[in-house]
Amino acid sequence: MASTRQSLDSPSSPSSFLAPLSISAAKIHSLARSLCSTFTSLAANSQEQFLPTPISDSVLRPEGDESGRYLAIDIGGTNLRVGFIELLDSDETSKDTTARGEHASERSRVRRHLEKSWPIGEQLKHNKAEDLFAWIGKCIAEVVQDGCLTWPEDLPDEIPLGITFSFPMIQHTLSEATLMSMGKGFQITSNLDLGRLLLEGYEKSRGPSLPRIKITAIVNDAVATLVSFAYQFRSNARRKAAMGLIVGTGCNATIPLALSKLHPKKRPAKVKVLDSDGEAEVDQDLKIAVNTEWTIRGAAGPLHDLDFITRWDEKLDAEGEAPGFQPFEYMTAGRYLGELGRIIILDYLTNNLSVPEPTLPPLLTQRHGLSTTFLGNLGPHLATTEPSLLRQLEIEIPPSAKGDAWHWTADVAEMVYDIAKAIQVRAAGMTAAAIIALLACAEEIHFSPLPQNLPNGAVTTSISVNGTKEALDELMVGYTGGCIVHFQDYLADCQGFLDEIMEAEFGRREHREDVHVYVPRVVLMPCHDGGIIGAGILAGTVQSLARDG
Repeated sequence: MASTRQSLDSPSSPSSFLAPLSISAAKIHSLARSLCSTFTSLAANSQEQFLPTPISDSVLRPEGDESGRYLAIDIGGTNLRVGFIELLDSDETSKDTTARGEHASERSRVRRHLEKSWPIGEQLKHNKAEDLFAWIGKCIAEVVQDGCLTWPEDLPDEIPLGITFSFPMIQHTLSEATLMSMGKGFQITSNLDLGRLLLEGYEKSRGPSLPRIKITAIVNDAVATLVSFAYQFRSNARRKAAMGLIVGTGCNATIPLALSKLHPKKRPAKVKVLDSDGEAEVDQDLKIAVNTEWTIRGAAGPLHDLDFITRWDEKLDAEGEAPGFQPFEYMTAGRYLGELGRIIILDYLTNNLSVPEPTLPPLLTQRHGLSTTFLGNLGPHLATTEPSLLRQLEIEIPPSAKGDAWHWTADVAEMVYDIAKAIQVRAAGMTAAAIIALLACAEEIHFSPLPQNLPNGAVTTSISVNGTKEALDELMVGYTGGCIVHFQDYLADCQGFLDEIMEAEFGRREHREDVHVYVPRVVLMPCHDGGIIGAGILAGTVQSLARDG
């Protein structure tokens, strides 16, 4: 272990207390290179990460005129959403309300109808699978009933359904999948038939007046995000929708990879393609959407080697539901950042300031007593509604009722804000490194074997994109999730780190042009609600293939 690792009971000065969390552009660049090698190895060897889907790149970017109304559900770590997704004809579009700035004129061929959302309570997470899916089936039946009332005589006897499932699974076909261990607080075991459980759950609530449902597509949330994102930008030749990214309750990504990069046992025998009757034998150079599950333990090596994991991360991991399972996620995702902050704050108060633990606010001594939402929003920007950082803390984490209770001070409030920012900056940098690493693993960009920087910062190696010299302007990463959007400056800092990694690897953009180096900018683009929209798009695409076949 490096010397920055300190004992939990060893005080340090305030100026050096947060040093274990500090990162630099050089450290993040090194992490990106190391993760690229790790991801390449995991794709080739791991049976629990880089999970293939039977979805070809052509299905991700369909050129046909899919249209119609399809049922879609998004089963997330926090909420369940059910609704109808309508795919419009090519000559019928609606304004894309998620587009911003210069992209605000983008038009969408997707409309959402009758969508409802339900929180997934902690009790449901601890129930057995049959109970959870019976509740999900009841929610689906409620939306289907709304559809029957809204479009009487217009719904088919059997409604095509697309499912987004925000947990690891093994896909046998596009409509058949087996659950793996779920994580995110769920206690459901693995090796369960997802489609069977969902159909049985719906049938328990389906009355004689409601139509049946037919599962046409099951995908992970990161896959669905990529499907939705690629559908939005499928006609833009200079800007490629290259990757789907989730940074919400959990953290995950999906990207198309060549079959040849995957272990032979992971390669689907048949893949859904558009230039066949639906499923076909394919060559090993074909790209398919791969659910990376990049936060699982197999990706932990570079985090240890480069000294990213602190004593606080180790404590959070050891006290979690599944120690060692998802170390990258514990450091980057919404379910864990609040608890990480609580652990660090508690350490600072008891070991640096020598505050007796029994006198502290009770929430600080309780596991998950500090929410990610509060820590992510804490800051001077709230001064318009709350007079100070101190007051924000006093309201959210009130002092003990005991007579000898310790009380917040302005100096400690500033330190808590510094802790929140340090957690966020590190998370943003790690996520940026993983994005670049995955793009390089997929050969969307190419790391130079031994980069030799010229004095002006340019790179001597000529870089190709997608195997050609025809440069893209942008490689777009479609992101969604409350954590990357709302936790401090996560989004802006992540984009900043992306730019810094690319500059460190390939030189400044103006210098690349001088030496004819062709490298696109890696750009984060919003793809909110991609889970439910992507499920509906896939259901429509598969149904279109069935009709055409």
